[in-house]
Amino acid sequence: MHIILHQPEIPANTGNIGRTCVATGTSLHLIEPLGFRLNEKEIKRAGMDYWEHLDVTRYMNFEEFKTLHPQAKIWMATTKAKQVYTDVTFGPEDFIMFGKESAGIPEEILVAYEESCIRIPMLSQIRSLNLSNSVAIVLYEALRQQNFSQMQLEGSLHRLHWKKE
Repeated sequence: MHIILHQPEIPANTGNIGRTCVATGTSLHLIEPLGFRLNEKEIKRAGMDYWEHLDVTRYMNFEEFKTLHPQAKIWMATTKAKQVYTDVTFGPEDFIMFGKESAGIPEEILVAYEESCIRIPMLSQIRSLNLSNSVAIVLYEALRQQNFSQMQLEGSLHRLHWKKE
């Protein structure tokens, strides 16, 4: 899977998303301009020591991204979508794009991808969810649809053992 952040503004969100990407084997694609420098303390703090293990690529703009990935299936996560993220079928090489915290994905991009716009349901009193939460929600649904391929599905205790059934 691939996550695209279009012009992210808050370093802590991008750090948290980077950590989620490392935990899931997901590539992160950052489309500039970014609202921060990648060497900022906040991004490293949120991503902890996982940032060095992140598969991350930067692009000058969305046009450069499209040129380098002409066949990409891109799902556009937006509060403006007509369909819910659980109603679509994600492929293992799909891209899920999220917009900047203050404005989302530009409408000029959304109208070109109308059929692949998806939303997370929420009450009308709120404008949107936190970006890193939104990425985790949609990404984990996509991974669930892939049966969490390549992921560890069982954990173990540090000192004790689970009861055998």
